[in-house]
Amino acid sequence: MENTSFPALALRGKMIYPDTSAFFEVSRAKSLKALEEAVNHNQLIFLVNQRDPAEETPSEEDLFQVGTIARIQQMVKAGQGILRVFVEGVGRAKILDYQDVDPCPWVIVERINSVNFPEGENDEKARFRLICDLLGEFIDKNPGFLTNQIQAAIDKGKLLPLMYELASELPFDLERKQEFLEETDVIRQSEMLMNILMEESQISDIRNEITEKVKKNVDKNQKDYLLREQQKVIRKELGEEDIASDADEYLEKCEKLNASKEVKDKIRKEINRFKGVPPMASESIVMRNYIEAMLEMPWKKGSKDNKDLKKASAILEEDHYGLEKVKERILDYLAVRSLTRKGETPILCLVGPPGTGKTSIAKSIARALNKKYVRISLGGVHDEAEIRGHRKTYVGAMPGRIAEGIRQAGVRNPLMLLDEIDKVSSDYKGDTASALLEVLDGEQNVNFRDHYLEVPLDLSEVLFIATANEPERISKPLLDRMEIIELSSYTENEKFHIAKQYLIRKQRKANGILKKQISIPDEVIYEIIRSYTREAGVRDLERKIGRIMRKAARAIIEGQEKLEVRPEDLEELLGMAPYSEEEKATKPQVGIVRGLAWTSVGGDTLSIEVNVMPGKGKLALTGRMGDVMKESAQIGLSYIRSIARQYDIDGEFFEKHDIHIHIPEGAVPKDGPSAGITMTTAMLSAITGRKVRGDLAMTGEITLRGRVLPIGGLKEKLLAAKAAGMKEVLVPDKNRRNIRELDKEITDGLTITFVEEMSQVIEKAFVG
Repeated sequence: MENTSFPALALRGKMIYPDTSAFFEVSRAKSLKALEEAVNHNQLIFLVNQRDPAEETPSEEDLFQVGTIARIQQMVKAGQGILRVFVEGVGRAKILDYQDVDPCPWVIVERINSVNFPEGENDEKARFRLICDLLGEFIDKNPGFLTNQIQAAIDKGKLLPLMYELASELPFDLERKQEFLEETDVIRQSEMLMNILMEESQISDIRNEITEKVKKNVDKNQKDYLLREQQKVIRKELGEEDIASDADEYLEKCEKLNASKEVKDKIRKEINRFKGVPPMASESIVMRNYIEAMLEMPWKKGSKDNKDLKKASAILEEDHYGLEKVKERILDYLAVRSLTRKGETPILCLVGPPGTGKTSIAKSIARALNKKYVRISLGGVHDEAEIRGHRKTYVGAMPGRIAEGIRQAGVRNPLMLLDEIDKVSSDYKGDTASALLEVLDGEQNVNFRDHYLEVPLDLSEVLFIATANEPERISKPLLDRMEIIELSSYTENEKFHIAKQYLIRKQRKANGILKKQISIPDEVIYEIIRSYTREAGVRDLERKIGRIMRKAARAIIEGQEKLEVRPEDLEELLGMAPYSEEEKATKPQVGIVRGLAWTSVGGDTLSIEVNVMPGKGKLALTGRMGDVMKESAQIGLSYIRSIARQYDIDGEFFEKHDIHIHIPEGAVPKDGPSAGITMTTAMLSAITGRKVRGDLAMTGEITLRGRVLPIGGLKEKLLAAKAAGMKEVLVPDKNRRNIRELDKEITDGLTITFVEEMSQVIEKAFVG
């Protein structure tokens, strides 16, 4: 082995093998200097590749250890400081010493010779032909690969020169090219080259297949483009260009839509159908409406809920006085939502008389939770399609009220108020209440299917709040899915605070009056409540305050600076008071007893009147009583006949006298299981001639044996008794726990006596 010194030139990715010739370009200063030194050194230079071709100033560590000794055949200036060099590989060598001296690096190298040549001529020919066969396959897939140099190497018929020529031309990576250069075993080199040729053939197959597919796609796209352009011209001639532009616009919106794959596929399918429908066809309008409805739905768009309990509590307190149970339930829900991040969305049903703030509390809840508010009125809805939507197969079809509410809200998690849910009805078009089951059932509403949309709509994140006046009218399966929260009648004190804190401010703002322009003292508010309104809620109270504000507005326009309302001014402002204190002054009377009733608009008092007259033992009932009250009257009469001897009533009295029971206000229907003891007391008073206390009211049902049964609506009944000036109220003993739940404000001023038997009622009611 001969050790020789050569100027070194670092190549960047270009591999020069022995017995091959090649061009490369040089621009770096040290490389140019190395070429100058080589010209003075028998035209010989050592060419070695950089490990990283991007390195501009390579050191010894950046170079491979094995390179090629090459003879410079030609150098041509290419301009801009670039020198084009043509070299011929002489042999391989390994660096023994690297000296980075001025003006260029020099290396001392050890020449490397090949070993382990094929045994015999036949072995070499076999390997040569096998490489040629593999090369032929590669050339078939890459027709431009066969160069003059490769053909010349084939013509020579020598194995090693052919391998070096192919290794320099084949496009495999630099590391493997370097590995091939460093391999001294000729047989091993031939096997390496065969593997490379087979791999490159496979790569060519895959590349050609991909190229063919791309070409087909390009051809198809060009064809589609031409057809679309032709279609545009045809549509323009037919006056249908608007459909094409609208369809493109819909497709663009569809791609931007944040929705599931199922929804997007459905919209795309409908858009493609829409393109082929003539614009004058009725189906075009149906499809256009459907596509726009689908694009406007907030499939995955939601609003961020407020998680601040203190802020939510402050908003609820700011908007509403009282209603502690409702506020507590909402704050509980918010707390669970904050801890679990999602939590089970409740379905609340606010039950109470009109005007008690059911709708307005729903608005406040939406504000407290930072949710979008949507109100759906269900009063009188009798068509199932109103809830589930109409089939989109005809003109005029539309989504159901639930889906439409989601679209109006613009988010998938609004607060949806189902107003007057107790007033939905059914007819031949379907059962509306049953349709609502799927909406309000937490297990089903994850995939609610609106007939119009035809794809699942997730309602699980919607906070549903329903309102109702009479929960008895709601179907039992529907009621079972809701959490009932009762909003009972307001007390006088509650009405006062609501009027002072909310209603006056609201009506003043609605009528354009400044705070300094009107003064309404507390005694005026109390007088309006006592003499002008007797309702469970505050709706009529708000109307009366609004009427005063309108009078004030007129007075201010006419020149008055400020209106100071006094109690004596109310008659002029609001007219004659419909309720007066004189009505409360009642004296003991025979056959007249004050009963208590619950209605959908609050509590009320009923004066039950009984007259006894000669006759044939008939029982007459007037005042539009329902079946339950008529039965109570019959039971009461049977009880009186069973105890007749205790009150010295003649045994033949009932055969010789008729009894007439009447409840005034005959135009108003009356029914319910709470007037039994009242009618019994009135009948016994009329039969015996004993007077009944006028300051006493009673409520309760009676059995044949004289037991007193419990009743409902106690708060409203007690408020009605207080409004009527009653001092004592007889209540069934089994309602004792209901009394404990009431505020002292309701029971103050009333003596509440619990009774178990009819004898106790008679003892308390009769005078003397």
